[in-house]
Amino acid sequence: MKTFFVVMLVAVLLALAGAGLFMLRKSGDTEDQRSNRMARALALRVALSVALFVFILFSWTMGWVKPGGLPIGP
Repeated sequence: MKTFFVVMLVAVLLALAGAGLFMLRKSGDTEDQRSNRMARALALRVALSVALFVFILFSWTMGWVKPGGLPIGP
């Protein structure tokens, strides 16, 4: 389960990095094409983040993951 969470977080970071690359790249594309690609990459990042959040909530309700919290006291 933890591996899935880490993979999803890495996918979110890769989508964010992709959007940054589309924003900074000065290739032969027009500005509209760059904007569309960047917007798609950011939309993918948001969709992955929401899907991960919903899956974590679902996993919690099913009992697959349990909140651990921080230990208090000695």
